[in-house]
Amino acid sequence: MPILEVRALSARYTLAGPEILKGISFDVEADDFFAIIGPSGAGKSTLIRCINKLVEPSGGSVRFHGREVTSLRGRGLRAIRRDIGMIFQEFNLIDRMSVMDNVLSGRLGYTGNLRTLFRAFPRVDVERALQLLYRVGLEDHVDKRADELSGGQRQRVGIARALMQGPKLLLLDEPTSSLDPKISREVMGLIKTMATEFGVPCLCNIHDVALAMEFCNRIIGLQDGVKMFDGPTERMDQAKLDEIYAMEVL
Repeated sequence: MPILEVRALSARYTLAGPEILKGISFDVEADDFFAIIGPSGAGKSTLIRCINKLVEPSGGSVRFHGREVTSLRGRGLRAIRRDIGMIFQEFNLIDRMSVMDNVLSGRLGYTGNLRTLFRAFPRVDVERALQLLYRVGLEDHVDKRADELSGGQRQRVGIARALMQGPKLLLLDEPTSSLDPKISREVMGLIKTMATEFGVPCLCNIHDVALAMEFCNRIIGLQDGVKMFDGPTERMDQAKLDEIYAMEVL
């Protein structure tokens, strides 16, 4: 059974506005590293953000581990979001906080604001954060402020923070678009390695088709909110890419 089932998903930002997503359907399996590609404005980021209701879908269904997400509110939605980690394009770190505190903020859904404010984290959480920082190569930067780090280092903090949640799904929203090509490939490799190690499937909105082809096992191609392709990476060819990006404005 798929861990994520999306059916006829649609989205618009205002009641009278244009549809950004137009009836998108797909499944994510437990071992998938799933890419969403397409030209700018195709709806890639909107699709990612509909999964955890950072964007409210206007129609359709999102089922996560058999539970309907679109109808959730309040405590139920917060519980689902604990199980869905997210890695952002612009890192989404708190610059004035240390690397360690940014990673520990991944436990916010479990500890609450007050314990976070006073840094009253259980020892097991602190030890796990240290282990994750070691795994992403930042064990020597634990006490640095986040704004002292390079872009690649900041994204590594974002990876550790997302995994600190103990997620059952990772959403990646353009995780490499702020990075140079060499660092982008290193970051994608690190995400895939750690996602495989922790048994977490990934759904990745990505602008770099070469990285999608290298690291992802399945691809969805969007154009103007419409699904143009859905299948294994090896079935993607230049003709299909040309069709997906036919409306790209250069």
